[in-house]
Amino acid sequence: MTIAPDLHTLTGAYAAHALPPPEREAFERHLTQCGACAQEVAEFAATLARLGAAEAVTPPAVLRARVMAGIGSVRQLAPSGSAPDGTASTGRTGRRGRLPRRWPGIALAASVALAAALGGLAVQQHDQARQARSQTARLQEQQAGLGALITAPDARTATAASGTGAGAVIWSESRDQAGFLATGMPALAAGRTYQLWFDDAGTMRPAGLLPGGDGAVLLTGRINGAAGVGVTVEPVGGSPHPSGPPVMLLPFG
Repeated sequence: MTIAPDLHTLTGAYAAHALPPPEREAFERHLTQCGACAQEVAEFAATLARLGAAEAVTPPAVLRARVMAGIGSVRQLAPSGSAPDGTASTGRTGRRGRLPRRWPGIALAASVALAAALGGLAVQQHDQARQARSQTARLQEQQAGLGALITAPDARTATAASGTGAGAVIWSESRDQAGFLATGMPALAAGRTYQLWFDDAGTMRPAGLLPGGDGAVLLTGRINGAAGVGVTVEPVGGSPHPSGPPVMLLPFG
């Protein structure tokens, strides 16, 4: 006989994304009616982020060089159905058939077409690699900033809940920075996103976007005396001013 768990005891497992789908769905329904559990989920999320930042290890700089150096020396397997020397196997023994006289012309045309295709592919791959490097650099910068913020001696946190979601703001006066962690935020319609704001005594100042309902982000800009952080739902790309009331408001203090 399976005994259903007490939903109040699942806050830690939910924050760590360790619940199976049926229990996760039941717990999310419970979150909409239990403010204490929502706050506890946000606190667990903030704690897990601190632990993750404390244990994060930057890969050694020589790792990429080793991988790139090994690419040229690792022999690729021949295509399925090829002979050991790389030629296509017909599955028959005996004398090979003679190539048609027009083969040199066909081979030359194919070589030109292949060279053009590979040239275009090389440019595309170069652009993709450049974009990937840029995105990786931004993510590393975000991770480093969040890690330094979370481990700052004067770092403080505040939590709030909104429906099934919970959020936590972490800030440091010495660093004049803040970060936001979210878990279980409701999914938005296409073309909408969560936007973060610094609350300057009732005037909202843009502080970045939260792409999904879960994750952590270092807020754009400095605290600069703000009273807290707000979250609104805006069109993709963000807005210069909030288009509606905050779905979540977390005061500093």
